[in-house]
Amino acid sequence: MQSIAIVNYGMGNVHSVQKAFEYVAPNAHIFLTDDSRLINDADRVVFPGQGAMGACMQALKQHSLTEVIKTCVNEKPFLGICLGLQLLFDYSEENGGTSGLSIIPGKVTRFAKNALKIPHMGWNRVKHTINHPLWHNIDDNARFYSVHSYYVESLDKVVVAGVTNYGVDFTCAIAKDNLFAVQFHPEKSQHDGLQLLNNFVNWNTND
Repeated sequence: MQSIAIVNYGMGNVHSVQKAFEYVAPNAHIFLTDDSRLINDADRVVFPGQGAMGACMQALKQHSLTEVIKTCVNEKPFLGICLGLQLLFDYSEENGGTSGLSIIPGKVTRFAKNALKIPHMGWNRVKHTINHPLWHNIDDNARFYSVHSYYVESLDKVVVAGVTNYGVDFTCAIAKDNLFAVQFHPEKSQHDGLQLLNNFVNWNTND
């Protein structure tokens, strides 16, 4: 039985994520934890997040989770969701400027004030920019659900896996080796969101 650890540091909609994984992978051991040893021992790791970047970074440090996340990103299938994408980058404009985990080079920028409402909330099309196993059985330009006021700008364009438009084209998915991370919420995105989670459960990163 494979194990899937959902990192629980008090800043994510972890119970919805857990229920979605239990639906697509009823035979897996899926658990919430802030124990770095259990996270390190899991077969797969999910890194969700909601709220402000500064508070999330503080919570990660309080739970002593920053190093195990950096380790797991390099060693096993790893899925970041929403703020779990933004935290992977170097820096965010949020909270007057907040340092991230610096796993992916780039920054997190606030949407410009224009005719569009902030936060960006609702369903938007996701354009696939690369072929990837986590897009399996998901149509290009399928709709996913998002809630956010900031978006990532990757300095490494090779890692960009998906793009969404909300006044500006922005990166909504990245992929690098055994890491995949998305700005949208697959657990709230109905059939296509569940398909992405199922793809993650079955992703063989050695292929």
